Amino acid sequence: MACETLVHSSDPVDRHLVTVLHDKFEVPPEHIRPEATLEDLGLDSLAAVELYVTLQEQWQIPLDDSEAGTGLTAHQITDTVRRLRAHSDADGGTA
Repeated sequence: MACETLVHSSDPVDRHLVTVLHDKFEVPPEHIRPEATLEDLGLDSLAAVELYVTLQEQWQIPLDDSEAGTGLTAHQITDTVRRLRAHSDADGGTA
């Protein structure tokens, strides 16, 4: 799994993260691996916060942008989004 990219993932959260990172931050999709940190992908701390705000708005989930940091991995971000979406769905949310 260490060399696997998220480009061909069947998971919609993985695919959406790849799309956002590529379209908004110009990250080459082939570089987006689960273990890649935001810093590895060329994002600084401001871009990390912007990513969190974007994902929060697009998924309608309560991501805490104060937790956004360049040391987060793609896997950690997608895992957090999945967890918050599941929690929101269980609460009757619209995410």
